[in-house]
Amino acid sequence: MQYNPGWNSSSVNLLHVRAAGPGDSLHYVWSSIGAPAVLLVATRSPSSALRVNWTQLLSPSPAGAIWIDPPDSVVYSTAVVFTKLFEFSEAKPSGELFYPTYDLSEFSWDSLNHTLNHTALTAELGGVPATDPGGSFSNGSLAFRVTAYEASGRDERLPSLLHTADSSQLEFVLAGVAPRGNDSRFVLEVATVEEAGAVRRLRSERSIDDEYTPTIFEVLSLLAESQNGSSTLGFLQWKATAYGSPSPRREDGIWCRAQGLQEANGTLPVSSIVQAYFGESLGSTCTVSALNVSFGGEEGQVYQEKRYLSWSVLLGFGQPPRDTFSPLVISITAVALGTPLAMLLLGSCLVLLAQRRRYSEYEPIN
Repeated sequence: MQYNPGWNSSSVNLLHVRAAGPGDSLHYVWSSIGAPAVLLVATRSPSSALRVNWTQLLSPSPAGAIWIDPPDSVVYSTAVVFTKLFEFSEAKPSGELFYPTYDLSEFSWDSLNHTLNHTALTAELGGVPATDPGGSFSNGSLAFRVTAYEASGRDERLPSLLHTADSSQLEFVLAGVAPRGNDSRFVLEVATVEEAGAVRRLRSERSIDDEYTPTIFEVLSLLAESQNGSSTLGFLQWKATAYGSPSPRREDGIWCRAQGLQEANGTLPVSSIVQAYFGESLGSTCTVSALNVSFGGEEGQVYQEKRYLSWSVLLGFGQPPRDTFSPLVISITAVALGTPLAMLLLGSCLVLLAQRRRYSEYEPIN
């Protein structure tokens, strides 16, 4: 993990996370220069490196300021940008009432270097609006918490997402922010950038297994696939829940819903690292898609009560991890289903034996 590689100032934030394998390497570049964003690049070289031209990156024309060396080692690249936070309330009978939007590209962000933990591979990017006329953020903040992984495993805190060494977890946190309505709900806008040859698709999977995330039976994945659908290049994956507590429990769950994926070419806000890497292709050959993730339902008053909201999402390359039944659940299921079957078979055998014994004790009359 490198903070602002090649730059000594902490006035801006750029975090480079690199995972090296025997024949390839993966790069995650997180930044709050412009709208908060992450650049994901997979290469076929185990020694590929990130290069940054800081003078150009911080200029009004950052195109070409970020690249991977050697350039021909790149096999796939994409970006995810967190653009806006909407707040609205159900103003009956007139319908939904939207408040002024929080544009995340206009936030003031704290130095990420103060929260960087090289041992735990974590960092936190926190900020508040540069101007806050209503004072909603006077006692609160918005944050993105990043966690990288060295091996496969499962996060200990709910929603206990399953991860691999090829993935990173992002936790979106809204803490202490005063809602502007009695029944306020929040919506986070997420945009993705794909180069020519790749498309994004939203997939929802349901399972009867809620062992690791109680009462939650749905997993959503935003997949980047090749144009012909032959392979999955990257993903965002999350459970259909958020939580209203720093130490989440089942009862702190907040309903989470993804609202249709749409093309958003030409509407991507300023995000310097995305422009710096993709350059002119951002407005020509690249495809920009946007997705709204809403928190709270008809009966969801959790945020109003606790003033806390956290949503976790996994980002990575290739196919997203898939949950399977644990050996404990398989054993319990086998016992639950096997015991009645064994009793039925045993009972049938006893009945047959009893019948044979009954008829064998008597001699025929005639």
